[in-house]
Amino acid sequence: GCTQKYIVKNYFYYYLFKFSAALGEEIFYITFLPFTYWNIDHSVSRRMIIVWSIVMYIGQVSKDILKWPRPLSPPVVKLEMRTNAEYGMPSTHAMAATAISFSFFIATMNQYKYPLELGLVAAFVFSTLVCLSRLYTGMHTVLDVIGGALISAVLLVLLYPAWDTIDHLLLTSPFCPLFSIVVPLVLCYNYPKLDYYSPTRGDTTTILGAAAGATVGFWLNNQYAAPAYTGRGAQPGFPLLTSTVVFVLARFFVGILVVLLTRWAMKSVVLGMLGYRYKFPIRDLAARRRLEVEVPYKFVTYSSVGFTATVIVPLLHELLGLM
Repeated sequence: GCTQKYIVKNYFYYYLFKFSAALGEEIFYITFLPFTYWNIDHSVSRRMIIVWSIVMYIGQVSKDILKWPRPLSPPVVKLEMRTNAEYGMPSTHAMAATAISFSFFIATMNQYKYPLELGLVAAFVFSTLVCLSRLYTGMHTVLDVIGGALISAVLLVLLYPAWDTIDHLLLTSPFCPLFSIVVPLVLCYNYPKLDYYSPTRGDTTTILGAAAGATVGFWLNNQYAAPAYTGRGAQPGFPLLTSTVVFVLARFFVGILVVLLTRWAMKSVVLGMLGYRYKFPIRDLAARRRLEVEVPYKFVTYSSVGFTATVIVPLLHELLGLM
């Protein structure tokens, strides 16, 4: 579609909320979640990824079931176009921000010594900035944002009592790898159908694929590498306080480089194979949106990313002496 012309009168708000909006997108997920696993705590990262994948799946499906439209433009000016084809209610940005910030706070408040008020305020500010960014960019109504935040909060309350049980099963059950791959694939292939193409199915497949690959990685590490229960979480205080900034940054940049290379390589390989199988050029966007192409392409690509981030990158860190 065509974009509206607009004049920016307050650059502080413009860049603040454009940046805040990015905190609910792939660029944030693919950096912050692995960073937590590599530099902070394995158990915290596992819980965040579990909550994030469940909350986002429910939010994405709810959009395509409710089919509430986004705000009309005009009168609002939309600063984003990629997600404009999606429905509005609930705001999955609000859901993701609430789920990630408060699951991080809940998972760390009993493990590390820091002012609980500070952690609570940080989680509230983070989620609020993302929620307000959806209003500023014209992508959601107030009701969409409030609904998303409330749904995420309710899901957190329901999931919290089962955190330890789910985590234990995912680490120890012999059926975990099969369950982690088959269930998300079934959900992706049976995603609600719409009369026109929407990126929600592809985004959902991306999220579930990344979570599936990471979950298999968690299980594999617990079975054949150092047990996750006795990882960094057993150390007093945040590792960021006991490790040098150089090592933290080195682990992060090495890891991100490997993750991005994995995503690029798997995307090229899988699309090439699917293009050969279904007889379409790789750059054919319409063909890549077909169910039989989009789901395997995105699921295999991002499950490889999740597996690489949790298994390959830590091995590389150890090999390079960055642990």
